[in-house]
Amino acid sequence: MWRYEKRLQYPVKISQTNPKLAQYIISQYGGPDGESAAAMRYLSQRYAMPYEKGKAIMTDIGTEELGHWEIIAAIVHQLTRNLTPEEIEQSGFGPYYIDHTTGIWPQAAGGVPFNACEFQSKGDPITDLFEDLAADATIAKEQLATKL
Repeated sequence: MWRYEKRLQYPVKISQTNPKLAQYIISQYGGPDGESAAAMRYLSQRYAMPYEKGKAIMTDIGTEELGHWEIIAAIVHQLTRNLTPEEIEQSGFGPYYIDHTTGIWPQAAGGVPFNACEFQSKGDPITDLFEDLAADATIAKEQLATKL
């Protein structure tokens, strides 16, 4: 069981809208290597872990990923709140807006909705850990690319 503190670990305070940026960040919410997939990945794979300490670590990581999910949602919400029709049109945010207005919807930056095919849980701890490493490496590569 989890205890929810009803506050973000890292408060998000964005004062200017930026729907173009939100379109990229949404992938961290519902993309193939985003927080939704990460949380489900670890919280599903923990059952195949034969070691109690390993299972506890995977539970902790999965829970932490849920916290990240909430932070990403706050970022996207703040980047898209109170958009004008001109901002929606100029940013290319229109297709998302038509389906969800400014509601938070788990999808990749390319518009593909999140689904459980985004992660694996094979029942073999070594295979599962390699899948976890591959997903985390992809995220690190994307973060590095944005800094270049």
